[in-house]
Amino acid sequence: MADLSGLTVLITGAAGGIGTEMARTFAAAGARLVLVDVVSAAELAEQLGAGHRAYSLDLQDPAAIASLVPKMGDACGIDILINNAGIGIVAPAEQQSVEGWDRAHAINLRAPWLMAVAALPYLKASGRGRIINIASQAAVVAIAEHAAYAASKAGLVALTKVLALEWAQHGITVNAISPTVVETPMAMVGWSGEKGENARKEIPVGRFAQPREIASAALYLASKDAGIVTGENLIMDGGYTIR
Repeated sequence: MADLSGLTVLITGAAGGIGTEMARTFAAAGARLVLVDVVSAAELAEQLGAGHRAYSLDLQDPAAIASLVPKMGDACGIDILINNAGIGIVAPAEQQSVEGWDRAHAINLRAPWLMAVAALPYLKASGRGRIINIASQAAVVAIAEHAAYAASKAGLVALTKVLALEWAQHGITVNAISPTVVETPMAMVGWSGEKGENARKEIPVGRFAQPREIASAALYLASKDAGIVTGENLIMDGGYTIR
């Protein structure tokens, strides 16, 4: 396991299924955690032990991001930023509301950009900064009823590459992870029953991803050993997109 002792990891969407597993994985690696969610992640921070912090933040609010992230950085630094928060708004393209489209892009694409910019001074100071963006297989292949979601995640992959190019000079790596459906309680609401069974049949390995698999990949990308990896989009979809 990577040793992240003495490093601070900021995780957005920390109260969700993937975020919680990320928090546990990075805490086990010795990192100090800053857990961010629109709901409180204080209970999770307390469960993981002393030294971890939790903040409530609405990622749809640019002013709140610009105000709160420096407070987090001043309090304990930011060595690793994991833009994990996201929402899946699905509808046929012709039925997609403008409100839903804008909300998906605000949270899935604009917020990671704003979080990265706000964290940049602290990532520079780290000397080995890492940004890990959680995208989706929908960023690279067409999935019906995913116009807003896919567009936002494709934008996130493109943003990942641009930031990797621009910020490599500061010793910062920027990578994305694009999973298939991850078996969290929230995701399984939409992928249960016959729909989920049919989706699994389309995946060569025959199953969805587990949160711990995504967290383990993020841990590698955050590690010292991954210092040469930047601008990449790690697709974790059981072979779905190779067909």
